Amino acid sequence: MYVPTAFAVTDLPKLHAFMEQHGFGMLVSQHDAIPFATHLPLLLEREVGEFGCLVGHVARANPQWRQANGQTVLAVFSGPHLYVSPTWYEAEQVVPTWNYVAVHAYGRLQIIDDAPALTAMVSRLVEKYERSMPHPWGLGEPSTFFERMLAQIVGFRVSIERLEGKWKLNQNHPEERRRKIIGALSQRADENSLEIAELMTKTIAASASNS
Repeated sequence: MYVPTAFAVTDLPKLHAFMEQHGFGMLVSQHDAIPFATHLPLLLEREVGEFGCLVGHVARANPQWRQANGQTVLAVFSGPHLYVSPTWYEAEQVVPTWNYVAVHAYGRLQIIDDAPALTAMVSRLVEKYERSMPHPWGLGEPSTFFERMLAQIVGFRVSIERLEGKWKLNQNHPEERRRKIIGALSQRADENSLEIAELMTKTIAASASNS
């Protein structure tokens, strides 16, 4: 990923927190010598290795896993994003842009295809997304139905070897312009606008504290 210095984030806990918050990612590998991508939830194991480890599963019918074992793959995590209008700058000689936040994780993939490991993985995934429900659903006791469903997926683990974080939030513009964008976004009701406005505010505050 192209990451200009002004937009780069390297703080590992910050990158990990983003990956956990935006856990529905995209796994990219090579299949038949061309890129192949699957959109799927990924779980982060922070304490495994230098940069952490990702675990997940794909449908057994998905051909990606058949050639991905041992490959260096890419997992993409995308956050809030939006179009930035030049009118918000209230300045001349400015152009449109797009603000967004993303993390790329690179690492070697290992297939996990035994029942106990798959069961544990699925249980953790279900627990993560069910915990906020009024009446959380659980896997319950092993059953013929569950065993049949389990046979239809293949698990994997990606040992992260490199992380890239890009917070593209107009850091290449003067603070005055950035605050005008924040003001414009704060008047909008959509989630992306409000999240980007909050991130821009935090970025300005962090710059001030480091100066």
